[in-house]
Amino acid sequence: MKNTVSKTKLWTSYVVSGLVILFMLMDSIMKFVKPPEVIEGTLALGYAEQHLPIIGTLGLISTLLYIFPRTTIIGAILLTGYFGGAVATHLRLNNPLFTHVLFTVYFGILIWGGLWLRNSKLREMFPLRQSN
Repeated sequence: MKNTVSKTKLWTSYVVSGLVILFMLMDSIMKFVKPPEVIEGTLALGYAEQHLPIIGTLGLISTLLYIFPRTTIIGAILLTGYFGGAVATHLRLNNPLFTHVLFTVYFGILIWGGLWLRNSKLREMFPLRQSN
C-alpha cells in the first residue's frame, strides 16, 4: 500500500523548501562575491574575511545536496548542522533571541517541514499524532 501525497501538500512542500533553497543559494553565493555588507556582517559575527569562502562552500554544498531528491535527507541533515553553528554564533554574541538566535531554527523547521510534507516515510517516522 503506497502512501500518496496530495497535490496541495506537494506544492506547499515545494514552496516551503524553495524559499529556504533560494535564501541559502543567495547567502552562499554572496560569501564568494564578498560585497561590503557581507564582509562587515561576517566581521561583526567574529569571523575573519578569510572564512567567507569556507562558510559559503559549506552552505552551498549542503544546499545542493538538499535540492536533489536522492540526497535531500543528507542535505537536510547538513543544513541542520550548518544552522546549528549560526545559532551558537548568535547565542555567543548575546544577540536577540527571536530575530537572530532562532532565525536559522525557523529555517530548519521549513527544511524538515517541506520534506515531511512530501515524504511518506518521514511522516511515518515522525507522525504528528500517534495512531492507536
